[in-house]
Amino acid sequence: MIEQQKIDYERIAEAIIYIKQNFKAQPNLEEVAEKVKVSPFHFQRLFTNWVGVSPKKFLQFTSVEYAKQILKEQRTTLFETAYRTGLSGTGRLHDLFIKIEGMTPGEYKNGGQNLNINYSYAQSPFGNILVASTSKGICYMAFSNQKEQAFDTLKKRFPNADFNQVVDRIQQNALFIFKSDWKELNQIKLHLRGTDFQLKVWDTLLKIPKGGLTTYGSIANYMNKPKASRAVGTAIGNNPVAFLIPCHRVIQSTGEFGQYHWGNTRKTVMIGWEAAKTNQ
Repeated sequence: MIEQQKIDYERIAEAIIYIKQNFKAQPNLEEVAEKVKVSPFHFQRLFTNWVGVSPKKFLQFTSVEYAKQILKEQRTTLFETAYRTGLSGTGRLHDLFIKIEGMTPGEYKNGGQNLNINYSYAQSPFGNILVASTSKGICYMAFSNQKEQAFDTLKKRFPNADFNQVVDRIQQNALFIFKSDWKELNQIKLHLRGTDFQLKVWDTLLKIPKGGLTTYGSIANYMNKPKASRAVGTAIGNNPVAFLIPCHRVIQSTGEFGQYHWGNTRKTVMIGWEAAKTNQ
């Protein structure tokens, strides 16, 4: 068993290296499987179990990461970026960015330029928060006792966006989450950017009932990625919307609450507060 795991690991490592070195040629499943000397069917399953995403998704992520580097070169056109990434054209580049980054290549290149973001500060049972929104929904929410520091973090996510300190209806709907009667909530809209895997993890978090808890492994199993607990943990750590996307409801399999981006004490208080509210 151990020997087979070692062989599988070496095959996956070889496949990852091959994809990273040859992604501009956009190799298909059969090509990569042949490289590591297994059938395409077996390779698809093996790679997905080990990496947490399919070979095709991994190739897409690799292509987009390279395209992001190129787009930081201010004089590079979208057509040239698509060509250098090995994609068939700007349409393919556009589709990949929308799917993986949640924004167009032009929006990424411009750092959120022409994107209008409203933001405001509010109080919650767990401390002060900054909440930000676009016309599509909440794009960021974080706990912070220092307003300037919170705003600086927001600006780093969207360095070229236009910011307005305004309270809008989208933010107000989101802040209803802190009311004790959750049945009064209007539909909360989110405007998120992330990889396909991150978005799936965050969507799964939204399915955890208020007052409920789950584990990293349970989320991985729910997503049919039983070996991706570590990748799930990374995606949870990158959650840009505190409390609304309830990463605080995820604990370790041992029963310990574990780490939390906005403070372990705050996580403990949140879990206790929600349990009390749901038992009223």
